[in-house]
Amino acid sequence: MRTTIDAVPATVTIPGRLTPALLEAAAAPIRVDLAPEVLDKVAACREFVSRRLAAGDRIYGSTTGFGPLVEFSGRDTAVDQCDNILYHLTAGQGPDLPPRVVRAAALARLWSLAQGHSGVSAPVLEALAAMLGTDFAPAVPRLGSLGASGDLIPLAYVAGALRGEGSAYFAGHRMPAGEALVTAGLTPLALDGRDGLGLVNGTAVTAAAAGLALASVRRSHAVALTLSAVLTDILGSDPGFLSAHLLAAFGHPHAGAAAARLRELLDGTRPTGTRSLQEPYSIRCTPHLLGAVGGSLEHIGSVIADDLNGISDNPLFFPEHDTVVHGGNFFGQPVAFAADQLTTVTTQMGNLAERQLDLLIDPHRNGGLPPMLATEPGKQHGVQGVQLAATAILANLRRSTVPASVQSLPTNGHNQDVIPFGTQAALNALDAAAALRWLHGSLALALRQAVHVGGRRPTAPACAAVIEELVHAIAAVDPDRPLDGDVRVAASVLDRIVERAA
Repeated sequence: MRTTIDAVPATVTIPGRLTPALLEAAAAPIRVDLAPEVLDKVAACREFVSRRLAAGDRIYGSTTGFGPLVEFSGRDTAVDQCDNILYHLTAGQGPDLPPRVVRAAALARLWSLAQGHSGVSAPVLEALAAMLGTDFAPAVPRLGSLGASGDLIPLAYVAGALRGEGSAYFAGHRMPAGEALVTAGLTPLALDGRDGLGLVNGTAVTAAAAGLALASVRRSHAVALTLSAVLTDILGSDPGFLSAHLLAAFGHPHAGAAAARLRELLDGTRPTGTRSLQEPYSIRCTPHLLGAVGGSLEHIGSVIADDLNGISDNPLFFPEHDTVVHGGNFFGQPVAFAADQLTTVTTQMGNLAERQLDLLIDPHRNGGLPPMLATEPGKQHGVQGVQLAATAILANLRRSTVPASVQSLPTNGHNQDVIPFGTQAALNALDAAAALRWLHGSLALALRQAVHVGGRRPTAPACAAVIEELVHAIAAVDPDRPLDGDVRVAASVLDRIVERAA
């Protein structure tokens, strides 16, 4: 089983397919080209909106108040109407989202608006594309969105920063948004009410955070397969538990695919013949566990892909059918469910990694290696602190598995009486993905230390190559030293290994 890791082109062209890999690429300046037909379609939709407004049609957000105040008239001018939407939503709290999340959200929002059914003006798309071509990132507080009527509050900060209001980041430095625009060579964006609502009334933060989490967990899935193979080889276990006949009888194709990948990694391994007839589940059941993860990631990926490439907005305009449709295409339930499922599978991979680490440091189960993989137990403590931290990381990760997608709370004068909390689910999944990387880095550090304190070098060439790369990047723990940075280095090494193998 080779986890899908998409390649990233140097230039992104719309129309096209938005992928989690492109969301990751948007962390750095990325060139986004808008095809002429995209701008033509956007302009035609905008002209259609103008005609319907001139004809006296009532259109939500253009002629009305917002949310439950839809029964009241909006402000008199289009520019004032934009102030109306953005200012009352600039109410978020908490620490800023990472700039990479905000930039990914801007790319997701651009992708939705570029499909030409939102009625925004072409300069909105051009401004988002220009922003993504620089290191500019709006400062957006983490708390505020319900993932229901769009990510209203966080996206209001994005729109405000593009107008030169609020704060923004440039080259990692937080500053007033107007100053950041000048530094980035960008021009403040003028918006009217339809532009303002079009920018905020979609679940771009939810979809972007979920997409980033998915990209990370896909890599971690490949890492989990790799580390499981290396552990099996270092311990000298018999790989018979990976039998193709056995897994075919199990009946789950993703388990069979996981076993096939493990067999590939373990090709050439020579069992010691000293291990138990049946290994603990953290070795013997890895194809079943990681196969189930693979099947879940396939489903989660399809849901997130649909969301990234659909249109999240309200109302939508269809000039080709001469109609304006008011509805709920900003309701983030699909991604909310998918993100909660992503957190669940991430946590189970964390459980596996922590148990594999525990197996490796226990002299009663690790083939006689010293406790904590210490060179002189008592005078030196090996990976004891790393294992303690891994336990804390896993405990926090387990607490995060409570689903957000069913925690509905009515709000907004009961206009939003059922909500999915998709943003919380997606950001939670993104946090979980980071925690899993730390757990895998901890296990990799321990595997590297095991060969230093007497564990055998892997006999399968693929597994030996992984250990050699870790040995090259990380010194043996001898004597004790701070290891927090080494865990992060190990996690990055693992990312590179699986990206090359993809």
